[in-house]
Amino acid sequence: MPRDAAEAHRHPLLRLIGNPDVRRLWAVGALANAMRWVEILVASVFTFEVTGSAFATSLVVMARSLPMLLAGAFTGAIAEVLDRRRLLMCGQAATAFSTAAIAALAFAGALEVWHLALAALLAGLVWTGEMASRRRMLTEAAGEADLVQAMALDTTTAHTTRMAGPLLGGVLYQWLGIGPAFALASGCYVLTFLMLSGVRLPQARRVLRPRQVLLDVAEGVALVRRLPVLRAVVVATVAMNVFAFSFASVLPALGTLAYAATPAQIGLLSAGEPAGALLGGLFLATRRGAWLSPLVLLGGCGFFLAVLLALPLMPVLGLAVGLLMLGGLGTAVFGALQTALAVTAAPPEARSRVLGLVTTCIGTGPFGVLLTGALADALGPQAGIPIMAALGLALVLGGGAVALRRG
Repeated sequence: MPRDAAEAHRHPLLRLIGNPDVRRLWAVGALANAMRWVEILVASVFTFEVTGSAFATSLVVMARSLPMLLAGAFTGAIAEVLDRRRLLMCGQAATAFSTAAIAALAFAGALEVWHLALAALLAGLVWTGEMASRRRMLTEAAGEADLVQAMALDTTTAHTTRMAGPLLGGVLYQWLGIGPAFALASGCYVLTFLMLSGVRLPQARRVLRPRQVLLDVAEGVALVRRLPVLRAVVVATVAMNVFAFSFASVLPALGTLAYAATPAQIGLLSAGEPAGALLGGLFLATRRGAWLSPLVLLGGCGFFLAVLLALPLMPVLGLAVGLLMLGGLGTAVFGALQTALAVTAAPPEARSRVLGLVTTCIGTGPFGVLLTGALADALGPQAGIPIMAALGLALVLGGGAVALRRG
């Protein structure tokens, strides 16, 4: 059998692992995501311990997401003009520096909550370009035939790091403190910088013209408005980031108030949903077929929101963790199809623009984080989380029906 034919008959996962550019981009995402969740967990626990306020904790988490709302669409257009690999390398260098600075402040006993918020803002700016740059590069390295499996593998890894990161962060914080956690993150960002230097993907580039960037963004918006699949992706992304994923910002408060949890146990609670998403993502990544359907995407979102409605009914920590693991099956579907549907529905020349707009939708998360934090402070996290979940479920059902309507 000719080599090309033999390659075509290999399992998609084996083809992906055998591609050196895919391996590097996948590893960069894995390491950076793991450290991102370490930072989020330890910064949240530190802030809640210092302030005693779920709202203040939400503000620190919000700072990481705010740049996505303000700059997501523009980073997508810029990623079609400038060298995506160099943009990613600059971002990893910046986060390595900022996390090193936080570690130094912690070791010196001079760390304040506003330092963490400022570092989170910079990290959020770097994160803003991740979908339009690294994930776009990953789809190019994988090729159209293995695109869904590549996204499933990447999101499975992201779910793994969302599980392992908080666990590691909780243990580090409880036994060593916030300084060593941020020092570890800084070293890992240096490593991702070095890995990106070995990626070799061709990219057509243009001269950066601000007016053209604005026109590209406008064209991307028009494309999303025209295509029902992309409208459904937007609805799902807003629903999950505003009303679903915002629950994580008050998990330190929920764990402390409802279960008298230690920092390590809060890390376990935070790891429940990504653990379930890992199992779901593994199933999607190893399938030969692809569920490229916006209805499946919306169904995954609705399932996770329904789980959040029931979360406060769990009487003990173990049952809460188990329920969140079940809900993770829904977020696995969402994570894999969010990018895959956006990329396959958009023409190749507009994919970074569309992914940039999806990033902007992810950036609506701060509104949910603020509202969840305010509800948790006023009514308690046991009431705030299901209120937000009910609103999100209404958006998925109503907004999804409108988005998929043709014409």
